[in-house]
Order: sequence, then structure tokens, then C-alpha cells
Amino acid sequence: MMVNATNFLVALLSIFLLSRVAKFIKGLKAVSYLPGYRIPFWPIYVPGVLLPTTWWNMGLEFPWRRRFDVYRNFQNESFSVVPWLLGPAGIYTSNIDIARQVTTEGRKSSFFKPQETSRLFLLWGMNLSASEGDTWRRHRRVIAPAFNEDLYNLVWEQTLQTYREMVDAEGWADRDVAEFPAVQKLTFKLALHVLGHCAFGFPFDWLTPAKLPNGFMSTHEALRIVSDTTIFAVVAPSWIYRLPVKWIQEIRIAYEYLAKFMHDQVQDRKHTLNAAVSDKGVRGKDIFTMLVAANQSENDKLKLSDQEVIGNIFLMLSAGHETTAHTLAATLGLISLYEDIQDDVLQQIAHVVGFDRDPTLQDYPKLTKVTAVFYESLRMFPIIHLMAREASEDTTLSVPNPVGQAGNTVIPIRKGTQVIVDMIGIQYNPRYFNEPEKFKPSRWDGVSNESEEFTAFSFGPRMCIGRKFALTESVCWLTMLLREWRIEPILQRGETKEEWKRRVMNGRLVPVLAITEVPVRFVRRNRV
Repeated sequence: MMVNATNFLVALLSIFLLSRVAKFIKGLKAVSYLPGYRIPFWPIYVPGVLLPTTWWNMGLEFPWRRRFDVYRNFQNESFSVVPWLLGPAGIYTSNIDIARQVTTEGRKSSFFKPQETSRLFLLWGMNLSASEGDTWRRHRRVIAPAFNEDLYNLVWEQTLQTYREMVDAEGWADRDVAEFPAVQKLTFKLALHVLGHCAFGFPFDWLTPAKLPNGFMSTHEALRIVSDTTIFAVVAPSWIYRLPVKWIQEIRIAYEYLAKFMHDQVQDRKHTLNAAVSDKGVRGKDIFTMLVAANQSENDKLKLSDQEVIGNIFLMLSAGHETTAHTLAATLGLISLYEDIQDDVLQQIAHVVGFDRDPTLQDYPKLTKVTAVFYESLRMFPIIHLMAREASEDTTLSVPNPVGQAGNTVIPIRKGTQVIVDMIGIQYNPRYFNEPEKFKPSRWDGVSNESEEFTAFSFGPRMCIGRKFALTESVCWLTMLLREWRIEPILQRGETKEEWKRRVMNGRLVPVLAITEVPVRFVRRNRV
């Protein structure tokens, strides 16, 4: 009896091993034997995505940790990943031409976005980022009208007001130095504040408390909790919310509160719009109101459901909040290291705006050096660090030959093969950026605010629809801040700026690429 059981187990193990060998060989053929990594798990799916980046598991952090050497080691802008245990075979690429081939929108496209990579964005409903094909075009059609000049004027004015509230509430008017062990606490509050006004139309102020006088959670606090716990909400099983743990219960309350609140807000805006005699009766210029208005004007076939409207609003909350907050923190950290760059930016601010008036939206196109430091910081810390696509049929890719070699090489791609657009790799690719490891805002001289030469907001039809929102807010806030304050790194005892840079200016995936805590001080400038 024991012998039979042993033989059965040996047979099962043999079948399993043979199936893995067959899978591995199939994977090698799928990527046309392109050199690369042969590892147990596909790095962006469970369990590979949950395991740390090590010599045997790539994990999420691999593109960041190996950004300086992985493509150089293969002497190619693409390499393959063939798991021998779990997951599809695929290709990582840092080449923009290949990225455009796999991210093209259209009925004839041979690539689609795998559903597994969109789970994080589907928590509140289908939205622009998670959708594909005709569904994506329907969402884009409804959402695009909300991003207009009225909105950008609102963003600019609200950022100015928020800056003044911040200065007053933080007590900066009577101080010459303000220190921040983690400047993200400031930039995250700013980003959530401006989004609350301009995306949702909520009347926040800088000192909005977490709890209202009646003891209930404020909308401001609920939005903050939801924004900070998206990953937890996606991976946590439903039973965990029954645990009598304070922070878990706060998350549950925040999600339940916002779910009801948002549905009520949609109905309230519908009622207001339906009661208006004309568009002149629509007072709100925030994205939420504009989105509901655009949706109401569509025929029933093209309209979004209430849940889809809410899904898009929360996409903007997550993407807009994190992009702006993290990139502003990175910008402040980087410019704190380079007084000459700060002085150069200040000279332009003084020339364009001066010191006696607030900047206006009409100044925005002229503040190119302010835009450049934001661009360069986002290039070095690209929030969207990868885009995944899967071949829906047997197809081919035209792969540009390595730098110095003319022409392209056509390689076959089998159905089911994934192509990972490595956005970190693109931003550190020497084909596109000379000395990519260096902070050089001057590389963006002459590049317009709307140019597709800047790719960290993505490119083509899938370019981030909130790009100008983030730029408008950031350029306005940085202009006000740098005009009044010099940014310095808070060094440890005996530490040099170069040592501070190595210690502080590092990325972490959460799952967007974020910068670690940035300790800086603001020192009031002396006007000459």
C-alpha cells in the first residue's frame, strides 16, 4: 500500500515537472529566445509581486534597483522574462518605439491590457485607466470636456489660495526657517487640498480637522484614508473588516462613508443640472460637476453609469494626488542640492512675475524653468513605473537595433506573451537622455508644456488626462514657494550633500514609484 502511494506521488511529481519543462520551452519560443531572466514567477503577478526583489525573484522593485545596469548588461533595450513555475512569458522594454506599438488604441491593435494589472484601479468602478477599446473611448469622450481652461483657472486660483492658507496656518509669516523631517506631509496635504476643491468641489481649508464637532469623520479625512489605503483595500479579504482593530475599522468607516457620500453627490448634481434652465445655471466648475454634466448630455448608449462616474473620480483622486505629492517632494529634495539651479529658477520667476503680485495662469507658459525642475524630477522618479500589455494573437514587434546600429529587427510574438513597458527604463535610457543619472533640468529647455517629448506622463492616446492639472498646480505652488523660500537639505552631523543624496533620494514602490522621506528646511529669502 505504501509502495503504491509512493509510486503515485512520484508519478504526480514527474507529470508536474514535465509540465513545467514544457511550459518553459513554450515560453522561450514565445519570446523568440531573446536573452533575459529565467525565474520561478512572473514579477508583476502573485506570488512574484508580493515577494522581495532578490537574485531569484525580480519583484516590483527590480526596474528601479537595476535601472542603471540591466539593459547595459544585455546590450539591448529589451530583455525577456521566462518563468518556469508560474506566470506568462514576456518582454521588458525601455524603448519608446516598442512602447508605442503595444499601447496603440484601436480595433486593429494586437495587444490589450491584462485585467490582473487593473485590479488596483477597479476598486470603485470601471474607469478611464482600466478600460480598453470601445469602453475606453466612451469614458474618454465623457471625461475629456471636464479638463478645460475653466478648470485650469480654478486650479491656479485654488493653489494660490491654498498657499496663503498654508503660510497662515503653519505660522510661517513670523518665521525665517521652517523644517520638515518629511516634506511629503506638506505636499500630500497640498495635493489633497487642491483636488478636494477642484475635482470634488468640497470646501476644505488647511486646518480641516479629522473629526467633526459631532464626532463623525470629516470628508477630508475619509478621502485621505481612502487615498492612503488603496492597496490594502484591494488585497484584504472581506472578513478582515470585522476585526476589532482601530485602524482597520477607520478604513472600513472611510470607505462606507465615501461610497454613500459619492452616490449622494452624483444624485445631487444630477438634480441641480436637470433643474438648470441652461448651462449658465451650472455653477460648479469642478471635475465632478463637469463630468456629471458631460455624462447627462450623452445619449443613453454612450452614458456612463453612476458607478463608472464615481470610478473615474476616484481614479483622479489616486493618480492626481500621488503624482503631484510625490513629484513635488522629489523636486524639493533635488533642488535643495543645487543652489545654482534654484538661483536660475528664481531669476526667471523674478523676471516673469516679480515680487509684488501673484502669478497668473497667463504667466504659466513663461515659467519654463519652474516646469523644467518638475519635469526633471518626474523623469527621475516616474510615478507610473510600468505599463503591461498582452498579445491577443500571434503578431510581431519591430525592435530598433541597439544604438549605433541602423534599422530594426522584426521578432515574432506569440499570443499570450506580455510586453512590459518599463517607464523607469525609458527615463534612464541613454538613447533619449544624456547622463540620465544626473539632475539636469536644462535638458527641457525649449520643450513646451504640452510636448510629447516628455514621456513620464505616458504618451499617445493613453497620455495622462490630468497632466495639465498636475502641472498647473505644481508650477503655481513652486513659483510662490521658491520666490519666498530657499530650500536646503537637512544634513545629519558630518554629512555631505552627496551623502545626503545617496541616503534620501531613493525610490520605493507602493505600488506607484514614490520617493522616501525627504528632510528639508525652508529659509526665508532676503529680497534685494
